[in-house]
Amino acid sequence: MPFKLANLQEITKKYKTKNKRGKMKINWFPGHMSKALNEMKKMLKIIDVVIYVLDSRAPISSVNPSLNKISENKPVLYVFNKTDLADEAKIASISKSFKGEGFDYVCLNSTMSGAGKIIKQKLKTLANAKIQKYLAKGVKTTIRALVVGVPNSGKSTLINNLCGKAKAITGDRPGVTKQNLWLPLGDNIEICDTPGTLYPNLVDQEIALNLAFIGSIKDMIVDQVELAEALLGRLNALYPQLITNRYCQNATLEDVAKKRGYLTHGSLPDYERTAQAIIDDFRKGRIGKITLD
Repeated sequence: MPFKLANLQEITKKYKTKNKRGKMKINWFPGHMSKALNEMKKMLKIIDVVIYVLDSRAPISSVNPSLNKISENKPVLYVFNKTDLADEAKIASISKSFKGEGFDYVCLNSTMSGAGKIIKQKLKTLANAKIQKYLAKGVKTTIRALVVGVPNSGKSTLINNLCGKAKAITGDRPGVTKQNLWLPLGDNIEICDTPGTLYPNLVDQEIALNLAFIGSIKDMIVDQVELAEALLGRLNALYPQLITNRYCQNATLEDVAKKRGYLTHGSLPDYERTAQAIIDDFRKGRIGKITLD
């Protein structure tokens, strides 16, 4: 039985931290996401396994309840992606909840050559009932997998890794994939890339912040100064030593602006430039290996 929404609620409560700032109200659900969810529902009849890509910097926040409902009657392989940017100890602890009857997980960095090889074997294991059924008839069947996840989780990069060449369009921003794309992997396996989808209503603003931090929500709809302030507050609480090493102890936007020399002509802190630098530092892993939930 695949990972259920109840499991999500349970481990979210276990791993999430309290958001004391809560100034912004973040919600982003453009029309193509609603269309994508409807298309996924229609495709379920021909799908054997769901590949659910999670961003290891915020894996619990990457579990979309809408996608959960779509995948609940199918075997699911959870891919903890971008592990090169994540807190390995936290991921080792969290990922254990993503293994059970009918669902499994792998941890990888999809930008590394050959990192996705283990996925083919996992897919065959999860689809073994169908494989054996057809082998009994002397037929080698095709396994079809649907790749889902929040925007910017690395789905298309993972698919290109699996294919061994650039087949899916990639980009370091949300909303690059606009339509479903079927691709052969060899070994009688086909996968379909899908547009990244978020929740229709981001009620939990801590989750919304996490998704904004990792770039799953378009930067243009979020106040970047407030986002950077919230990110610094979270990291000062969760990873104080990393913040001290990168900036200074209990760093604020003003501290970072002065340290970097990001000042206006009046020698005042340039908060916009500083905010962009902090967010970029986090997303590029310059602060350190971090997992927010």
